[in-house]
Amino acid sequence: MSGKISTEGLGMPVEIAAIDGELRKLWEADEASTNASLMNFLVYTEDPHELTANSKMIQKLTREHACRAVLIAMDRKAPKPSVAAWITAHCHLAHGKKSICSEQISFLLSGYSFGRFRNTVFAHLNSDLPLVFWWQGEISDLFEERLYSILDRFIFDSSTWSNPTEGFAKIMEAREQTNDHMVTQDLSWTRSYHYRLAIAGLFDDPAAERSFFEIEEVNIVAQKSQRTSALLLLAWVTEQAGWKTGLELGLTAETNPENGESFLFESKEGRNIVAKITWDDDGAPLSLLSIKSPDCEVKVSRQEGTSHLCQAICTAGHCLNVSGPADADDPEGLVADQLSRGGKNSLFLRMLPRFLKLL
Repeated sequence: MSGKISTEGLGMPVEIAAIDGELRKLWEADEASTNASLMNFLVYTEDPHELTANSKMIQKLTREHACRAVLIAMDRKAPKPSVAAWITAHCHLAHGKKSICSEQISFLLSGYSFGRFRNTVFAHLNSDLPLVFWWQGEISDLFEERLYSILDRFIFDSSTWSNPTEGFAKIMEAREQTNDHMVTQDLSWTRSYHYRLAIAGLFDDPAAERSFFEIEEVNIVAQKSQRTSALLLLAWVTEQAGWKTGLELGLTAETNPENGESFLFESKEGRNIVAKITWDDDGAPLSLLSIKSPDCEVKVSRQEGTSHLCQAICTAGHCLNVSGPADADDPEGLVADQLSRGGKNSLFLRMLPRFLKLL
């Protein structure tokens, strides 16, 4: 790993064996603060340069989600094994003074050793609290049974993977081996939450509802880096509608990966539907979902940099327009939103097989 690794904002360096004792001293020295934890929140990266950025993210996150935060950065390319640790607390003001604080332990592990990763880090979790694990970047060989068997919620972002098919295979294997105990959450799925709410709400309109059985075309526009977000959104549309995929019917559509992708579907009534995904790197991560029938278009769109979605039903030359909230763009905002919603993500699991076919 090249370049000096910043430790700004990580707090006080401590010896591994002294972490628990130094944490007690931290709280004893500040009687004005209350140590609050609703969960163990573990953030793992194999890019040590992200350690400081993750600490800043935790500072924001703990405003709404009190936790024991454990940050882990693994420099697996380092020639010699070593472990460094820091402790700090993130406190937030109430009535002009500190009130609720969340503690943070940060580890920088150098060199390859899964046993050291597991034993050093997990010895410092609060055993009475659920464990939420945010894995940043590619899913590596460190994601194995002795790790995922103790996770309550596993957060990842498939848009950052070079091989999403391989990454999802590892996660599906983990769920199978843990009897689906581990709740999985893909931030690429979270990115479309308000799009899905908006489309579902628009189809409550009588004009849109009447057009549902005559849908001919679906269009999605997204940044190319958000391919998995776009495919997850398309999988949701087609799963909710009950359409058969062209792959199941032996049908294929012409596609140009540089400009976008095309898919064919068949409705329950036997109508052919074309779905197109177009890339626009100058737009929002997801900038359009349009569902068209001969006399009606239901559309949700977003301009880059805005915090709201434009929702429209257009029929017979007339459009009804409303607006609603958009999802966060940054990963920490998406994580915060997901932690607020909780749940078992049963809908995500239900449409995941269809998504994997599209993928």
